[in-house]
Amino acid sequence: MSPLIAKPWLSTQSDQDPQSATGRPLRWGVIATGGIARSVSQDLALLRDAELYAVSSRARDTAESFATAYDFGRSYWDEHGVTGYQRLLADDAVDVVYVATPHAQHHQIVLAALNAGKHVLCEKAFTINAREASELVAVARERKLFLMEAVWSRFLPGMQRVFEIAASGELGEVHWVMADLGFPAPYSTTSRLWARKDGGGALLDIAVYPLLWAVGTLGFPQTVSATGFINDDGVDAQNALTLGYNHGAQAQLTSSLLAHGPRTATVAGSLGYLQSVGSINNPRELVIGIGLGEQRTEPFDVVGRGYAYELREVTRCIQQGLTESPVMPLEDSVKTMRLFDGVRGQLGVSYPNDEH
Repeated sequence: MSPLIAKPWLSTQSDQDPQSATGRPLRWGVIATGGIARSVSQDLALLRDAELYAVSSRARDTAESFATAYDFGRSYWDEHGVTGYQRLLADDAVDVVYVATPHAQHHQIVLAALNAGKHVLCEKAFTINAREASELVAVARERKLFLMEAVWSRFLPGMQRVFEIAASGELGEVHWVMADLGFPAPYSTTSRLWARKDGGGALLDIAVYPLLWAVGTLGFPQTVSATGFINDDGVDAQNALTLGYNHGAQAQLTSSLLAHGPRTATVAGSLGYLQSVGSINNPRELVIGIGLGEQRTEPFDVVGRGYAYELREVTRCIQQGLTESPVMPLEDSVKTMRLFDGVRGQLGVSYPNDEH
């Protein structure tokens, strides 16, 4: 079956550089100053039509030190009863914001950004649940503003090549997919990975990566069966998902905050298979086997840390007046949250946001 993901504008067969400008410069605001914000800001600086304009944090010292380290022109922090992100959103010069806060804050902050007239790139998981996701999509469409979930792997050369090979028919009909991602995350009551109030757990934080291999080659499933280990705080430390398709295909996906895994993926078809080399969220090589004999390896170079590709897509779409990406459509984000809602129902995981 062909994947639901549209063929990307940035082909892996092209030598087009995601750093190259595609239109007028955009002024970026970054909300939050954690590890992912640091990594994305480093790649944002590679884009020739991106201006690192402003950053916000709760504390003045954190905001100012981040702005200095990554060469942002302005910094905002909580002051006089107004949050740093609200002050950033009130700055008329900001064109687009990247929201890098914990999952449970995404709905509130993205909604505020859209109501302030800003285009938005929001870190995954898009929201806590499908209700929140649907509301954000409706507001973005009503206000004719660009909105996208930051599933950076979807734009990487290696992943786009996976989708292309699966859609080409070279592997025949895809019958099963396996993918895993795991690492032992040190437990801490203050870590967002383990905090129920932040949307902690393996599902919302890393399951999107194994899921991408299934969705990109088989589409969204008709059935989902989930098992997992729920810790004393009520978040999933590990989960295993089996996806079922009406035509008989299956996918087995594992995500873990407890154990190291090989971080590999396999897409198996009636004529051949492909396997990832390197972590599944940023594959640097693919091994493609046809039948029982012929095999080849395709390597991929990645610009920066790999985030430049999604940042280029956001920039290009806004420059062209698009309100969503054809590569990462909003409906895919809503469908993903619906799938995760169903998984959480099976696992018995709920978050404070679900009660609103």
